[in-house]
Formats: sequence, C-alpha cells, structure tokens
Amino acid sequence: MIGVIANSSDSPAVREFFELFKTPWEFYQPDRKYDVIVCAGAGDFDESAARLVVIYSALTLPMDATESAQLANREGQTSGLEYKGFRIPIYGNQMFFSDRDGALAGEGFPFGAISQHQVNGTNVVRVGYDLFEEVRALLTSGQPSANAAIPALELHIALLRDLIVTSGIPLAEIPPVPDGYRFIACLTHDVDHPMMRAHKFDPTMFGFLFRAILGTLGGVITGHRPWRDIWTNWGAAFQLPLVHLGLAKDRWAEIDRYIAMEDGARSSFFVIPFAGRPGRHHGGAAPSARAARYGAADLSEQIRNLISADCEVGLHGIDAWLDSDAAARELGEVRSITGCQEVGVRMHWLYFDAQSPATLERAGASYDSTVGYNETIGYRAGTTQAYKPLSTRRLIELPLHIMDTALFFPSYLNLPPGHARKRVGQMVDDATRFGGCLTINWHDRSIAPERLWGKFYADLVAELKARGAWLATAGQTVAWFRKRRAAVFENVNWDAGVLRAQIGVEAADNLPSLQLRVHDGSERHHGTVTGRAPLEFPSAVAGDVHLRVAPSGEVEVVAKGN
Repeated sequence: MIGVIANSSDSPAVREFFELFKTPWEFYQPDRKYDVIVCAGAGDFDESAARLVVIYSALTLPMDATESAQLANREGQTSGLEYKGFRIPIYGNQMFFSDRDGALAGEGFPFGAISQHQVNGTNVVRVGYDLFEEVRALLTSGQPSANAAIPALELHIALLRDLIVTSGIPLAEIPPVPDGYRFIACLTHDVDHPMMRAHKFDPTMFGFLFRAILGTLGGVITGHRPWRDIWTNWGAAFQLPLVHLGLAKDRWAEIDRYIAMEDGARSSFFVIPFAGRPGRHHGGAAPSARAARYGAADLSEQIRNLISADCEVGLHGIDAWLDSDAAARELGEVRSITGCQEVGVRMHWLYFDAQSPATLERAGASYDSTVGYNETIGYRAGTTQAYKPLSTRRLIELPLHIMDTALFFPSYLNLPPGHARKRVGQMVDDATRFGGCLTINWHDRSIAPERLWGKFYADLVAELKARGAWLATAGQTVAWFRKRRAAVFENVNWDAGVLRAQIGVEAADNLPSLQLRVHDGSERHHGTVTGRAPLEFPSAVAGDVHLRVAPSGEVEVVAKGN
C-alpha cells in the first residue's frame, strides 16, 4: 500500500494520477504502516512508517544537505530530465543534487534530480520536482508541440514504479491493457465534407482543384506522392462538372468505404449537427470557412448504415466547447438521428479551452475526444490513457494522438509516406510499451481524391491488428477505461510469499477483462481480473500467467499465450 502526502489543493491531481497508475494507495494516515510513502507537499510523517519514502519537491527541505542541493529556477521554461533513454519534460521548477545517483540526469545541468540515502533503515529518495504539479500541468495546460512526441505522464508513472520495484517492494497494479491484447487502437473519423456536390463556388472546391492539379504535381516532383496520383486526381478534377450534373460518381460520398477498409474493426464517426454555422471562438464569430455544407440530418441514411455495422456516431461539435446550452442542442440533434443516448464529442477544428470539459459535462456528453494537436501528432496531455479532466466529475477525455492532416498537410508536418510511417510507428511502439490507447483520426474524405491517403490508413490498420491491438470505438474505449477506474482494491497483501488480492470490479459487460500485474522485485506476473473472487499469485509461478475466475469463485491458473 502507498500512503500519499500532498497539499489539499493537489487532491484532484493525486486522485487522477492513481487512476492512471492503478495500484493500491490512500492518503497518508499517521496510525498506519505503509510499504511506500509518497510525499509531494507540506506534511509531517514518520519516515520509519514505510520501507520506502519518495519525496517530490523542487524546494529546499530541512533534510537536504545545503552543499548537495541546488535549486534551478526555470519558471516559464521547459527543461528536461533523462531517464533510461527517455526525456521527461518538466514544466515546473526543479531541484538538482550534487550527490545524485545518476538515475535521473538533468538536461543542460551538471547534476541529477534524484538523491537517495538511508534513514534508520528506510530508503529515502528525493526527486527534485513536484510530481502532482506536473500532473496538473499536463492534464490542464497540456504540452507544447515541441514535446508532442513524449508521453510524459506515462514516464512519471514508470519512474515511480521503478523506484518501488527496485527497492524490492512487491507492487500490484491494473495496467491500462485489456486482457488478450497489448493496447487499444481507437479508429475515428471526423466527417467534414461528405458530399462533393455540396461545394460549388466556395473555398473548399477551389482548394480541391488547386491541390488536385498543382499540388499533386508538386508532390510527385518532391517525392511525396507516386506518379499514379496525377491521373487519379486530375481525372477527379476534370470530372467535377459531371458530378454537379449528376452524371458522375461523387467521390467524397463514400463513408461506407471505411467499413470495408477496416475489415471487421469498429470505428467512430463524428458528424456536424447543423449546416452553415461556423460557430464562435472567444473573440467572436469563427471564420466562415469553419461552417459545414451539411448537417447530420443530411446523412441519415449513411448514419443508419454505420450503426448497422456496429460503428459509433458522435458529435462533431460547433459551439459545444463554449456553451453548454449550445452543446445540449447539438447533442440532441445527434441523439434524435442515431437513437443513441450516450453521445461523445470531438470539436470541429479542435476548438477547446480549460472550461470545455465542465461545459460538455453539464450538457450531458458521454465523453470528449478533442485534446490533441492540429499541427503535429503526439501526446498533448502526456498520456496514452483516457483520463478524467480535473474540473469534471464524470466526463472522460479520450485524447487524440494521430491525425491525417497533421501528418500530410503542407502547412503542418508535410511528411512523405515513409517518414510518416516511422513517426506513427514510434507511437505504436509507445502503446505496446505503456499500454493505453492510440486514438487515430482519419477524415471522411482522406481516402478520396485529392488526398488519397487510403493506402497509408489501410496499412496502419493492418499493422495495429498485427501488433495485438484491440480495435474499438471511442465509446467502447471509454467504457473500458471506466470499468478499470471502477475497480477497487479491497484487499491486497503478501503472506508467506503469496500475494492475495481481492478486487471489486464490474464484470457484466461485453468488454475485455482487466489484468492484474504483479511485480515481486524479480519477476512480473499477470492475472485476469473478472470478479470479486480472491486472486493468489504464488511467488514460485514463473513468467506470465492468466488467472481465470470460475463461476464458483475458484481461481484457475493457466499459461498465458503470446
């Protein structure tokens, strides 16, 4: 059990951190003994009450030797720490120690940010930053695009886990990994331009013609596109008058193609509720180009087809991020067409601010999936996991990680396919390492002329399947994370080399089970959490195992396959 000491203002960040690092913990009680005490704020405690004490602070503490502690005040700047080949960006102040153990090296600083010593047999570790201040910054302000590639919050979890396990203290956790899979991949589609014929003499159509004719030629010359794209895109451009006359196929009206491309994987489609409304931003009216030429009612037939294929339809919001009354109207429009009461949101153009989570929660949104970057790919909130924003009670944020336009638009990353595969592959590697979910947004028209990004997407879906991902809708993904959040460690203890864990978890659903992962200081074991029956992990069990809970409550140990 971990006992946590923190300032009362940090309580929301503490609670959310330990929902992401799902391991037994509680706020410190003076009359209790703990395996680990984590301190990140003011408070008195008995250092002998735990085998390991981890103190996070960027302030000089009485316990710090004056000659070994140096405060680096980098307020307003982002610095970093090097840990096991990873860079952990730090957004608050840092403390560095001249007697560091070398595990957490300071970037551009001669000392490190970890110091360890013994106090009456207790291992005390000083870490030179405020953990929960970092958590709050990541889940509220987010990371600048310069650090987009770094899953910073997962690295903070990994560091604390390593400090505990390398101290020889057994640790049980429910990892963000569905049983039977290595991670979650959530395939989503923002529906912005579902009908070519809806655009005549407007910026969207002129932009299409420019990119189809001149942009494609430039892409071929620079090596960003294959030669065959010229014939496809030029042909589509010259057919445009026939499309408007109804004599040629509308190449954008092919939402159903995603069902075939995904080959059994279910995905989520976010539709705009009302046509012709650009909406607002904080400065007044949003640019007129933000207004869509369709409303959800115009796609009633396509929406029925998607739902029949077990896909999900959510809201691509206009003013929902800014106004709870507008959000309620927009959600109501999607509910009336889909017949589904649980509706999630992704905002059009990714409009969002610090008040948006609470605004959407008041309106009754099931979840949000807006937090991400327009200009790049990566981890805006620093995490691969769905999380609860600190300002909400129920709303879950499913962060957006990879967007097609960020990869390929000339004004953004403008990557050729080979480079884009490498960047995306690094994020798939992160998902297999840390678990969680990789959320992908491929726009409705991105598999059509002039973009023609369909092959890249099909190859990505195939790779995700081959790498062991559970391909789920946004709603299913959020439901699984809610299930994990609802799990309660009712009793966890080690007795004569056996871990006995009783965990309360809701099992009556069609979602993958949870896993229990045990680190005993030398080996790591797995079990499947499916009910309230006690789970036992004999220390003699080698390697990874599944623990299946029978209806009778008996636990069956079976070998785990790859």
